[in-house]
Amino acid sequence: MSAFSLDLSKEFAGQRVLVTGGSRGIGASVAQRLIDAGAKVVVTARQPHAQTPKDAIFIAGDTRTKEGADAVGKAALQALGGLDILVNSVGAARVHLPNSEAISDDEWLDSININFMATVRVTSAVLGALKESKAGAIVNVSAGGNAPFGGPLLHYGAAKAALNNYSQGLAKELAPIGVRVNIVTPGPIITPGGDEVRKTITSAMGITDEQFFATVPLKGRAGQPEELAEIIAFLVSPRAAYITGHNHFVTGGWGELSL
Repeated sequence: MSAFSLDLSKEFAGQRVLVTGGSRGIGASVAQRLIDAGAKVVVTARQPHAQTPKDAIFIAGDTRTKEGADAVGKAALQALGGLDILVNSVGAARVHLPNSEAISDDEWLDSININFMATVRVTSAVLGALKESKAGAIVNVSAGGNAPFGGPLLHYGAAKAALNNYSQGLAKELAPIGVRVNIVTPGPIITPGGDEVRKTITSAMGITDEQFFATVPLKGRAGQPEELAEIIAFLVSPRAAYITGHNHFVTGGWGELSL
């Protein structure tokens, strides 16, 4: 075996994991990646999908409310007997054309609840168990690269900005006891929710998917959920034991590079 080879097939053996928004897309890919490496994983969403990993424990719940988040946290801890890793992948975006003036007060509140407060509430519900773990790690999935969302998605971008601030503040708070908190920010990734948003935007702009993805510096292509899952697996593993409080961009250079 090469000195540079790593056998990661059992890296998460014995680790207990909760993935929110884990029924499809990025969350489902993360759950499957950790299951494949030996973890025991609970995924939660409002309902299961065809993409939901078959070897995960599925818990239905609506984490947009405190009651829903508390119930999910309690059920997950009962199913797992504790918690070592939390991946908050829950989120959703709805496009409101033509600009932010079309975003109603209810839509602002719903976006804040699902894209920000759901993470705050679930984290609070399970934080005691993470503090008891010898390898507690949290990853929160953000959005947007370095290009802030505006106009029809301003409510989504604002909620994700709050998530970033929260994550970095929590990382500083928990660092002395060894619980690590990191952010992963995807660029244009192929997921059911992302595809729906992109099609609305490209239709309004009068461009094709190919023209949209051509703006990505790295080969002009979309990212795959598995590529997000790989960096998240790294960040929650012992290999990243000295990394906390950072926002890790997985965007193909989109929103970051001018080439």
